[in-house]
Amino acid sequence: MTWYADHLPGRTVHLDGAEYRYFSGTSYLGMARNEAFMDLLRAGMDRYGANYASSRAGNLQLAVYAEAEADLARFTGAPAALTVSSGMLAGQLVARALPEDAPFLYGPRTHPALWRRPADNYQAPWQPWADALPDRVAGVPERDVVILTNALDPLQGETYDFGWLERLPAGRPVTLVVDDSHGLGVTGEGGGGIFRQLRAFPHVRPVVIASLGKALGLPGGVILADETLLDEIRRMAYFGGASPVPPAYLHAFLRAGSLYDQARRRLRANIAHFTRLAAPAGLFRYRPDYPVYYTPANALCDFLRERRILISSFPYPTPDSPHLTRIILSSLHTEDDIAYLGECITAFAARA
Repeated sequence: MTWYADHLPGRTVHLDGAEYRYFSGTSYLGMARNEAFMDLLRAGMDRYGANYASSRAGNLQLAVYAEAEADLARFTGAPAALTVSSGMLAGQLVARALPEDAPFLYGPRTHPALWRRPADNYQAPWQPWADALPDRVAGVPERDVVILTNALDPLQGETYDFGWLERLPAGRPVTLVVDDSHGLGVTGEGGGGIFRQLRAFPHVRPVVIASLGKALGLPGGVILADETLLDEIRRMAYFGGASPVPPAYLHAFLRAGSLYDQARRRLRANIAHFTRLAAPAGLFRYRPDYPVYYTPANALCDFLRERRILISSFPYPTPDSPHLTRIILSSLHTEDDIAYLGECITAFAARA
């Protein structure tokens, strides 16, 4: 069932005159409804306006872009960062910048941002694919190999183990491109995502792309990579011809470090609380430090809706696909929200 709202949900959403607790969406840190962040954004709009209708290649440059990119590099542990208007554009710029004739080895369910063609998409278990990569790379003639994958599976709560990177053939040039849209801001050291983990492998050239619109609450995307690759991307027409991130949001980002930290601590407390309540039901697949709980029990959605709780449940990735049902926590949820959700989960499990 599809619902229509006339406002942006926060911890709750109003539908047909009733208030529902909202456990869906990807605003993991709740920035879209964080009043202190919105104050920073208003100050940014006073300074930069609502939008920047120009090109990053223009002869007038706003310093806030370089400042925010330097901060994103420090935050993630990357050599350098480049912001663009979306995570989708970030992925497409990287896919187009890498050598066309290189072997591209795609992981299962890699996000469309990194596809070069629809055939790059396929469904399969991730871990067997990863375990086979060292032999696949060894079997490729001596040349660069490009491996592309998500950092984790936010749809079914699956953690990805990148230990196979240690087993890649020595001396073989490998570029590893990872979409960390659903990890950046939540996972890794200080919420910095996966880049620090990947840079531990000196024989691998790590490139991370991400949407900034999930945990960080910014309408844009980022590429984390070495300066050589980013300089090449800056020279591409696809970069110069695209609109940039609205600068007011980067102004807010540069001043929101403590807000992100507070929200991350609150989110982790909510994760720990709900995990304790939900684990005995045995309904969910999840990772201990992540706010997404997948269940094959699609009937849970209607059961919770009757109790004024709205969760994520819809066909994915196409309208003809099976339903994907998940509970998604955010830092906006209160202890009472989590406790009530836990009570309802226990009641559903007892009925089942």
